Amino acid sequence: MFLDRVEIEVIAGKGGDGCMSFRRERYVPNGGPDGGDGGNGGSVIVVARRGVDSLMALAHRKQWRAKAGMNGGGKNQRGRNGPDRVIEVPAGTMVRDVKEGFVIKDLTDEGQEFIVAQGGRGGKGNTNFKSSTNQAPRRWTSGQEGENRRVILELKVIADVGLVGLPNAGKSTLLSRLSRARPQIADYPFTTRYPNLGMVTVNVNRSFVMADIPGLIDGAHKGVGLGHDFLKHIERAGILVHLVEPMPMDESNPVENYLSIRRELTEYQHQLENRPEILAVTKSELPGAKEIRDQLQEKTDSEVLLISAVTGEGLPQLLQRVVSQLDESS
Repeated sequence: MFLDRVEIEVIAGKGGDGCMSFRRERYVPNGGPDGGDGGNGGSVIVVARRGVDSLMALAHRKQWRAKAGMNGGGKNQRGRNGPDRVIEVPAGTMVRDVKEGFVIKDLTDEGQEFIVAQGGRGGKGNTNFKSSTNQAPRRWTSGQEGENRRVILELKVIADVGLVGLPNAGKSTLLSRLSRARPQIADYPFTTRYPNLGMVTVNVNRSFVMADIPGLIDGAHKGVGLGHDFLKHIERAGILVHLVEPMPMDESNPVENYLSIRRELTEYQHQLENRPEILAVTKSELPGAKEIRDQLQEKTDSEVLLISAVTGEGLPQLLQRVVSQLDESS
């Protein structure tokens, strides 16, 4: 399963207490203080790990706790630090504070990590309080409590190319044809319930990540039909490939459908209006596909491709356009 939002509680470990101890050895009647410091508590660390593509592993565990540091001991023995607790997430995960609502960290690159809850510092042993006027201090300090906070982990997929369009426009079929991704495909709307990622290999020296964004509908920017859940994944796509179905199942106008999705993108985030876009009419084997292509070209005053993921028509030209656009955007 795919999961792109979870709320968890992170609790860092408490620092170990300092020790109050005095040196006791034969022939050393006036041994001084030798109480060691406590170890630091473990921290909770979030890491963007390669190979992790969902937050599903975190769904059934609502509390992540690091271990406490060990107490200090006699003979100036310092307590052991508590081990850190590591939470692995996909690249593209934002960590948001539940109480205040601000974004703590946006992990956009693999290998990035940060401490979301800092472990408590260890307490001081009585050795630290020895002075010329206090040769036998009986003072020591407790370890500090670790940080405790509730956070929301929210994934926005990172892709070079995002496939957008109404449900049943052929996005999943195209992704399966161009990559090794195997999304669920059926002849009814809303087959895709979550983004699918695929690596498209152009040649030995060139490849890019393509994401199949679940079908949008009118009113998506207001949250209609899980609109916000779908739209947020478009934010990080470098360029958009907008697929238009020439013969929609509901007999709607393909040109108006295209304009409707464009409005939804703009209403959700104004920056998406200027996002580089490649427009293509899918299912070119269907009657009337060329006429719809011509109408779109006239309406948009730009080149519109005619492709078919079934027959392969136009796919080389689409890949060429995508690579050219990626080069211009880089």
